[in-house]
Amino acid sequence: MDVVWGDNVAQNIAFYVIAIPMVAAALKMVTTKNVVHAALYLVVVLVGVSAQFILLGAEFIAATQILVYVGAIVVLILFGVMLTRAKLGRDAEVNNDPTQRIAGALVAVILFAVMSYAIIDAFEGTELPEERYQPLQVVSDSIFSTYLVPFEATSVLLLAALIGAIVLARRD
Repeated sequence: MDVVWGDNVAQNIAFYVIAIPMVAAALKMVTTKNVVHAALYLVVVLVGVSAQFILLGAEFIAATQILVYVGAIVVLILFGVMLTRAKLGRDAEVNNDPTQRIAGALVAVILFAVMSYAIIDAFEGTELPEERYQPLQVVSDSIFSTYLVPFEATSVLLLAALIGAIVLARRD
């Protein structure tokens, strides 16, 4: 598959300038042993996703990404880590068996291959419609009508996680 530069050279360059730090932060996020650093790398990835939405012209989704994911979920993760008094450094008791790393890398490669094949098979030859953007009213109506129950379920789930973290932290 050839990369088509065409008229969108600046947009393609901006995509790669944003995507490269996102991929690097995602790799650091899953390989770091410090939970707080992993959460901060997650912030970099989520802000990069928001920047990609801005490149697509979906400013509302980008702002929602910042407010909901970066502003709420990452703070909730950090709050849960702090309340449960998790170890914040390298754990000396961790088993450093190289066969586990090899097995994990093998599973990651197989998962990547299967997902890539599924995406290419499902969307090969599909073209985007000319009218890609919907008015803000259509998006807000779908959020507060069609997707209202999933939004409320997510808020209840986050509340339950917060209460669980407080209960675990106050056991002593």
